[in-house]
Amino acid sequence: MYLPGLAQTDPEIRDLIIAEEKREWEKVRLIPSENYASSAVMEATGSVFTNKYSEGYPGKRYYEGQQLTDRVENLAIDRAKKIFGMEHANVQPYSGSPANMTVYHALLEHGDTIMGLALPHGGHLTHGWKVNFSGKSYHSVPYELDPATELLNYDKILEQAKEVKPKLIIAGYTAYPRTIDFAKFREICDAVGAFFHADISHITGLIIGGAHPSPFPMADTGTTTSHKTLRGPRGALIVSRKEYAEKIDKAIIPGLQGGPHNHTTAAIAVALKEASTPEFKQYAQQVVRNAKALAEELNANGFRLVSGGTDNHLILFETLKSKGISGRDAAKAFDKAGIVTNCNTVPFDPSSPFNPAGVRIGTPAITSRGMKEPEMKKIGKWMNEVIEHHADEQVLARIAAEVKEMCQSFPCPGINPGNWES
Repeated sequence: MYLPGLAQTDPEIRDLIIAEEKREWEKVRLIPSENYASSAVMEATGSVFTNKYSEGYPGKRYYEGQQLTDRVENLAIDRAKKIFGMEHANVQPYSGSPANMTVYHALLEHGDTIMGLALPHGGHLTHGWKVNFSGKSYHSVPYELDPATELLNYDKILEQAKEVKPKLIIAGYTAYPRTIDFAKFREICDAVGAFFHADISHITGLIIGGAHPSPFPMADTGTTTSHKTLRGPRGALIVSRKEYAEKIDKAIIPGLQGGPHNHTTAAIAVALKEASTPEFKQYAQQVVRNAKALAEELNANGFRLVSGGTDNHLILFETLKSKGISGRDAAKAFDKAGIVTNCNTVPFDPSSPFNPAGVRIGTPAITSRGMKEPEMKKIGKWMNEVIEHHADEQVLARIAAEVKEMCQSFPCPGINPGNWES
């Protein structure tokens, strides 16, 4: 029997897990922050290391019985330092937001000035947005995209940095479809004496696979989640130059966290090992090829893509003016048709963030299933048909059936349909 412990203890949760596996199998998942973790990653995540408390660091713990957890964490640390080419790594952050909080806590004082891309332009909440801790604890002066090109304007960012003199500048985004010139950010930070922090959560896998330039070792500090394009568990890690190692480690514990999640640490180590293979490099390159192919198909069908296209895993397009439908309504229609996306603000969006003018999509998950350029053309055509017939439930149901049929030919890593009948 599949999931026998749950079948006996909590069949409701077991049924929901199976239903989620079916959903992930039968639909095209285009949310760019989602992916499929391998069976190996999920085995580590569900291992007995979830039973162990390990406050502190390898060799310096507050609890005994750390002979094996120390080895697991050291493996993850060593692999992170090697794969990112940085002198120090901390693999204990619970997720991306606490990882960014840790860096700020280590390097800044409350009230210090920071600069990150404004949330409506593709930044992250923790990059200084006003309702987030980063905008409340620090003096945040966000930079924006160029209104004419919808691209980063490095000259304007430099001009702004010279004016406000930030102590830390953040590069790395959640909804920016173009290549980031990290060397330019290093120059800007050097010009104003600021720390250079790179949040590469979305593009980590692309960087490791050589499909996007790396900010390391140029950046002083870096954070990343361990899922998204890295295909690991829901966790995070921090890398830094050695001169900031002690401050960052102390910012984690005793500063912000207690015991690390050792089962997540084990899964991060597995994901980093998988990411070191030639197959992962091929995967990362295909993610970008797929995104470009899907962008071309959407462009051909009259979608207005922010910045005109993509260089990475992510596509952001506007629907309100160009297609006459809000981003949220478009995303709901896509979901009914078996295509999972998320509504998203676009630069200079006049709409409410709860019902924005755009949709954000990406190709990491569908590439993990083995889909390539021919499937991108199909998906692009389906998406156009969904928008044209978004109020027609029969059309949406037909497309959902076609999507499901296509998906049967592309197995999901970590999911075995044979389990559902057991």
